[in-house]
Formats: sequence, C-alpha cells, structure tokens
Amino acid sequence: MASVVTHDVSFAAGFPRIRIRPGNLLSILFLLAGAGLLLHGLWIPTKAQLAQILLNHSWQRALAGEEKPLPWGWADTWPIARIRIPETGQSFVVLEGTSGESMAFGPGHMAGTAMPGERGNSVISAHRDTQFARLGELYRGNEIVVERADGEIVSYRVERQLIVHESDLSVIREEGDTRLTLLTCYPFDGLAPGTPYRFALIAKRVGREPRTEGGV
Repeated sequence: MASVVTHDVSFAAGFPRIRIRPGNLLSILFLLAGAGLLLHGLWIPTKAQLAQILLNHSWQRALAGEEKPLPWGWADTWPIARIRIPETGQSFVVLEGTSGESMAFGPGHMAGTAMPGERGNSVISAHRDTQFARLGELYRGNEIVVERADGEIVSYRVERQLIVHESDLSVIREEGDTRLTLLTCYPFDGLAPGTPYRFALIAKRVGREPRTEGGV
C-alpha cells in the first residue's frame, strides 16, 4: 500500500503534533485566499458607506458657511454639493476632485469642469461598485437633484445614456448649455478592474430654487 505523505506542524513543548495531509493543506489555503478576497471586496463598499457619515458632518459645516471643510484631518478634498437621485432613493455628498482618495469615499467633481448648477458641463464621477452602481437604472426623464454649498437647489432631467471608450472625451466637453454628466466605469457587473469603457449619464438643468429648510 502506498504511503501517504503528511506534514508535521509542531507547537510548543507539551502540545500534540498535528499531521496535515497535502490535500487538506491546499484546501485550507484556498479557503483562506477566498476569505481574503471576500473581505477585500466587502471593504470597498463598506468604507464608502462609513465615510458618508463623516462626509455628512462636513457637508453641514459647508452649508453653515465654512470654506473647504475637511471631512477628516488628513483629507485632501472637501464637500462641494449633495446629489440626490429620487428614482433609486440614493443621496451622496460630492467631493472636490477625482483623485484616488476622494473617489474612495464618494463621488468626485472633476476639476476644470463647471460647478454643479453653473453654466457649462459639470462632471461628477464615482466607482461602479459603490455610489454609481445603480446609474444604469436611470433613463430619459428621470430627475437628479443637486444641493449646492450655498444652499441653492438645482434640478436636472436625464436626456440620454452613453457608453464610450476612455479615450473619448466628448462626454466632458463644454457644449454651451448647463448640464450634469455622471460618469462611471462600464460594464457595471465587470469583475476585472481597469475597464477601458465609461458609462455616461447626461442630464440638462430644468430648474433652480433658493435654499429650502433642511436641504435635500
């Protein structure tokens, strides 16, 4: 009968010696690797949700008139607006800039584009597996509401969806109107990072009103 090779795992003196078969050892390693991937996958959306608590506090400071209120001491970004999507029941604080740090915690406003509500193309980007995971559920006619730091409420209506290559910059181009462009990676259910495609939701401003009590 063929002998079975085992590995001895010895502990401190007085403890029993444990024999682990190679097949069992491989199974344990696969389980640990799978658990690690699962925890990593859960950490990204969990971190984004927890960050929104801190972002909400800094957003209230922005509405109170504080200039560039940092959500935490080492942050290199600050809240500039709050976006609400009635169709999905979602609401997010929007940060200035689209650096890795800002987009790890919330949607980011692309530097160099118009501020929300102002004339021009205001571009806001977020990850497809966090805040903008449901962006594909929005269609022509759906409403998007933006509250600015000055308290003004700006309403937009979705006009169209676009799927473009990352090299296609037409979706962030100025067109002489007042629009909001929400941008994320595509496809939404893609497993591999670094996709070269982008999903763009184009909305046009349809109204604006002074600050309301409690905001959006």
